[in-house]
Amino acid sequence: MAEVQGIGVRVKRKEDPRLITGEGRYTEDIQLPGMLYAEVVRSPYAHARIKRIDTKSALSSPGVVAVFTGADIEGHVAPIPTAWLPPDSDIKTTAHPALAVDRVRYVGDGVALVVADDRYRARDAAELVKVEYEPLPATADQEVAMGEGAPLLHDDAPGNIAFHWRAGNATDEVFEQAEVVVRHRFRQQRLIPNPMEMRAAVAEYNRSTGDLTLYSTSQNPHIHRFLLSGVLGVPEHKLRVVATDVGGGFGAKIACYPDEALVCHAARVLNRPVKWSEDRSEHFLATTHGRDHIEDVEIAGKHDGTITAIRVRALANMGAYLSTAAPGVPTILFGLIVPGPYRIPYAGADVYGVFTNTTPTDAYRGAGRPEATYLLERMVDLFAAKIGMDAVAVRQKNLIPADQFPYETAMGLSYDSGNYQLALHNALETADYETLRATQAQLRKAGKYLGVGVTTYVEICGLGPSQVAGAVGFQGGLWESSTVRVHPTGKVTVFTGASPHGQGEETTFAQIVADKLHIPVEDVDIVHGDTARISMGWGTYGSRTTPVGGSALAVATERVIEKAKKIAAHMLEAAPEDVEFVAGSFQVKGIPTKSMSFHDVTLQAYLAWNLPAGVEPALEGQAFYDPTNFTYSFGTHICVVEVEAETGQIHLRRYIAVDDCGRVINPMIAEGQVHGGIVQGIGQALYEGAVYDDQAQLLTGSFMDYAMPRANFFPRFETSFTETPSPHNPLGVKGIGETGTIAATPTVVNAVMDALRPFGVRDIPMPLSPERVWSAIRNGGSAE
Repeated sequence: MAEVQGIGVRVKRKEDPRLITGEGRYTEDIQLPGMLYAEVVRSPYAHARIKRIDTKSALSSPGVVAVFTGADIEGHVAPIPTAWLPPDSDIKTTAHPALAVDRVRYVGDGVALVVADDRYRARDAAELVKVEYEPLPATADQEVAMGEGAPLLHDDAPGNIAFHWRAGNATDEVFEQAEVVVRHRFRQQRLIPNPMEMRAAVAEYNRSTGDLTLYSTSQNPHIHRFLLSGVLGVPEHKLRVVATDVGGGFGAKIACYPDEALVCHAARVLNRPVKWSEDRSEHFLATTHGRDHIEDVEIAGKHDGTITAIRVRALANMGAYLSTAAPGVPTILFGLIVPGPYRIPYAGADVYGVFTNTTPTDAYRGAGRPEATYLLERMVDLFAAKIGMDAVAVRQKNLIPADQFPYETAMGLSYDSGNYQLALHNALETADYETLRATQAQLRKAGKYLGVGVTTYVEICGLGPSQVAGAVGFQGGLWESSTVRVHPTGKVTVFTGASPHGQGEETTFAQIVADKLHIPVEDVDIVHGDTARISMGWGTYGSRTTPVGGSALAVATERVIEKAKKIAAHMLEAAPEDVEFVAGSFQVKGIPTKSMSFHDVTLQAYLAWNLPAGVEPALEGQAFYDPTNFTYSFGTHICVVEVEAETGQIHLRRYIAVDDCGRVINPMIAEGQVHGGIVQGIGQALYEGAVYDDQAQLLTGSFMDYAMPRANFFPRFETSFTETPSPHNPLGVKGIGETGTIAATPTVVNAVMDALRPFGVRDIPMPLSPERVWSAIRNGGSAE
């Protein structure tokens, strides 16, 4: 028998051979008989009235089958919904039409859909659609949008306020009585997610049955089916959504977009398959962006380093419309985690969601947690500098002790488990922190500027408790489903409601089953992403796939074992309670020679020649798992940089990451997740940033202007794990996919600010470009 490669083993990803040899099947690869191609005509104006749309020339263009405008689809395609409505926030769910009817509200807003027999003909014809616009004033800045006289995007959202959400117990009195108060404003820039595969959709309609199939680049096919059923008026049982191989998402493929509804409508009307695929330029304009906060932060404490309070007033730029999960990102996922891993008795968040003439924002890797961690960890460093104390010592003094879990925070969260001190200790030991500080002092004498940045973080992840989801306004459940089907020969097929798209779950899920059934990983196949084959599930985001989807899988596998145990007991003429499953065989306790292999029991389950009374044939287990709490991953990251004072150039010398995601299923895959997250976090710190001009035109609409980090920019990452199991799920696991992104940004910025301390520089707006660093050095600490 092949070696069992179960939990904790470094197994190469099962999915990689097909993906890296070009054998993956992506939405763009789907070719159907008679397929048509769609092109969206998008507004070149950030804000304008639509006075007239002339489609005659486009309709007469060779190969064009149809042209749809907003007026054409009214009554057939409902507005795109928002699926997260934070309570007590006075949220304004303004209409988001799939195609603009009377007004466009951002550059990239769709105004027409051209369908032709060839994608290039469709694109040529789209240029023939003549739209007469009346330009209107526009703004890309949320603070300006809230001001008097700002252009109003929606008549039913006065002052462009989409929502106003508050939480916490920090009062003015707490800050007035504090020994030390530090205040600072941060601007966390807008980012543009850029997965390797851009969005695409293929719709196929069967008029005889009324069945509609949508192939889509989705992180959550069942949510897309649920939402599109309402948008299109198609019963759920007649709508199938399939996410084939998906080339990354980073949150940008969570949302339900107008484009998917449009191709579905076109396929129904024309009774032919319709494909739409965006190019990279369209992606920059029309796919959701992330971050974009203005944050006014206050931290209070004592001269001995004790932190007593923190609060933030945040202005979150929501773009022109509220995207699917957008309102939950700067509220629940951001505001509730503001106290971080520290014993801070008072905390508060006051968040305004603001409409602007920009691409809508939504989740981007980390989704709220990076924003909260950044402001907290930057403020801890500023607080430490204010009181003249080492920033690491401040963290050590305030971290929640390991013996105080579960820990109730000032924002009402209950942290499940943790040993924050151990992660910090291991990171400091790996970095040789004291030696680093001594080296730093020596180099400064020689005119070289070394910086050491530290971040201790905790993140809310494993999004799962459905009752909590409902309480915080999420318009759905967050349980997960799994079916484990054992075939007569002992091979296993797993059907999971999670929808992995690069995280490696085809391997880690197989390892969970292999570990429990004591079978080779190769004997387990994972099926996901097809609503016609899989029970309802809520998808992949919020680092929930393994904590929730993996736990559903573990419970379903245990149910397989329990049923098999009854059959084995009957065959062995023993009571079920006297039979145990050990190393792949069922044996009578105390008599190991009296046993049956798992494969033998499986075959008997299907032959059904001699089953115990009340036991049905076949061998299959199903579970719908709803966790009792979130999970809370944590860790410490340390970065060492060197800054050239003459040029402002930043060199990354070392990067150390000690993360705790509970029980590690596959260390190699976990390390890969951390590596990717760190790169994206550093991207925000040093390179990336979407820029709009004063007319809300996107200036960074391609890779010529939007800087993406490259592999040769980075040192070797020094990663390790501690393991503090979560008590809230049967595997003891927590999320790992977003930890690197959450921790890396403040870690790097803290390191750069540490290097620039001799120049009096306290803060520089991200990204920390060489020009900004050079200007801050020359201007005595100001990079504005």
